Amino acid sequence: MQRRPSFIVLALLVIAGLFSACEVQAPKDPHTLIYHLGSEPDTLNRLTATDAYEGRINGFIFDSLIERDNATLEFKPKMAKSWEVSDDKLVYTFHLRDDIKWHDGKPFNADDVIYTFQKIMDEKVDAPHLRVYYKDIKNLEKLDDYTVRFTYAIPYFKALEFVGGIPIIPKHVFDDGKDFNSHPAGRFPIGNGPYKFKRWDTGSQIVLERNEEYWDKTKFPDIRRIVFKIIPDDIVAFQRLKKGDLDMDSLNPKQWVKQSNTPTFEKLFAKHQYYTPSYRYVGWNLRRPYFQDKKVRQALARLINRQGILKNLEYGLGKLTTGPFWIFGYEYDQTLPQIPFDPAGAKKLLDEAGWIDHDGDGIRDKDGVKFSFKFLIPSGAEFYQNLATIMKRDFAEAGIEMEIQTMEWATFVQQLNSRDFDAVSLAWSFGYDEDPYQVWHSSQAEKGSNFVGFQNGEADRLMEEARQVFDKDKRAELFHQMHRIIYDEQPYAFLYSGPALVARSRRFENVKVYPGGVDILEWKVGKQP
Repeated sequence: MQRRPSFIVLALLVIAGLFSACEVQAPKDPHTLIYHLGSEPDTLNRLTATDAYEGRINGFIFDSLIERDNATLEFKPKMAKSWEVSDDKLVYTFHLRDDIKWHDGKPFNADDVIYTFQKIMDEKVDAPHLRVYYKDIKNLEKLDDYTVRFTYAIPYFKALEFVGGIPIIPKHVFDDGKDFNSHPAGRFPIGNGPYKFKRWDTGSQIVLERNEEYWDKTKFPDIRRIVFKIIPDDIVAFQRLKKGDLDMDSLNPKQWVKQSNTPTFEKLFAKHQYYTPSYRYVGWNLRRPYFQDKKVRQALARLINRQGILKNLEYGLGKLTTGPFWIFGYEYDQTLPQIPFDPAGAKKLLDEAGWIDHDGDGIRDKDGVKFSFKFLIPSGAEFYQNLATIMKRDFAEAGIEMEIQTMEWATFVQQLNSRDFDAVSLAWSFGYDEDPYQVWHSSQAEKGSNFVGFQNGEADRLMEEARQVFDKDKRAELFHQMHRIIYDEQPYAFLYSGPALVARSRRFENVKVYPGGVDILEWKVGKQP
């Protein structure tokens, strides 16, 4: 899928549960793409949506002012036909196209941009993950119906990406007095992109149809309909892919290595492997007594056999990581050594932190508190279940009791947002030229993506300073310092960055793999192999 200016989103790479939708037949229309969706979105409201599945769907329904070129990753015009940036990097003026309409026929104009910004900055709107990127804008002006000007109070190195990628919503749809966070348009979105929302069958599918009046004829898609089939169980999804009920699916490493190399599969499907900025982690809720001491967190990192997990669960497909940046990015400090699997060293650190089995029941305790916690994972996800099982065994041998807690995705997200969890495993997916503020700054600990409650004054200072640095090398120095702080503090046990593993029907042609992945809008429909 095409890379657009992106916000950090919560990205569950493998989500599973129970699949109850009715059986579907392979599409008779070859111009229909059936795409596996691992979990049902909570909403398609662009401003309150936070996970990768919502972003994936909305990416087809909505356009942005600018977008990244697939090949070069440089920004180019989209709904803005041109823009200017002041020499001091504080003022961004966009000249909008005057020939774009929303899917209900209403014209797109500067009022939609102004309204979107106002709602993002409205504290009553559930958009703290977005607000953090626009908080330093001191003024947004409508110069005329098709010209807007953003003025920052201080420079921000990602300003162009975020003002150019602001997730614009139609003012005439949302500005009707209804509660914004639960507005019906979050269920029935009206966009301005290459595909229109058609319907949402709860628990089964979300259907988009090509926008026949789409303004950008250079990107007018050959695929007429996209059906997102909601199949939480990746094993079930793979079986449906092999039957021809799906045209495209993300494979897990076992499926990639062991189960998709038959002549029949290779005749019907092509496989693509590529890396995009992301990493897996285990996060400790620092508000809990067990995780407040960094010695304990350092010990826990030594109790996770990351190399063994990568080898045995992921067939070696991935790169071990040590911190909060993408391992292939300039922000990542390559000099930091991997934390070893070291149970003896972990036990020593736990002893030093005062977590000792005082009463001889086999579980460490301190000040009358047992080291017994719940590890939250999405229900049914094979990888997370296997990871939790391994961790539970190794932690038990060190005198730590871990209960595996599984939840359906919507409830899972609610627990994160309310900070009502002990420990969790997930993955972050983010854009190029990373800004870690949303996930790591202390201001985001209560309302934001800093779910684990990490707070460090020096790390805050480095992030704040880096935001104003446009020189990549100087910014890298600041981020390397921050990386070292988080490496020492271990609020996450960082696991690895894994590649995207995608299978797609050979019926689709003109498929190119770019640095950011594939762009479905370029695909052409050929004959079924």
